[in-house]
Amino acid sequence: MIPEHLFQDRYWRGLLHIFTNHNKLKQFLSNPDYFDFEELSLHVEALLKASKGWSPCEKFMLEVALHLFNGINKIDLSQADRLDNKSTEILREALLLRLDR
Repeated sequence: MIPEHLFQDRYWRGLLHIFTNHNKLKQFLSNPDYFDFEELSLHVEALLKASKGWSPCEKFMLEVALHLFNGINKIDLSQADRLDNKSTEILREALLLRLDR
């Protein structure tokens, strides 16, 4: 279960918004191989490894989520052109959540 206070944290909320609303990513939230909500950590390398066979759009959504969380994973925003309407809306909302102070 995701601690409620993380939905208020500017580093977690954009990532959580993408993961809770994107069908592919949603399945990883409850897996301790990827998220440890007791330690408040995520396993970036494991997530990237899991995404090896995904579509470019699915990988992009993961990369954006990770970028919003820690800024280390760089993204190319021009890849957003490939997203469907639902994913574009999820992305837009996640960006606003991350930037809202």
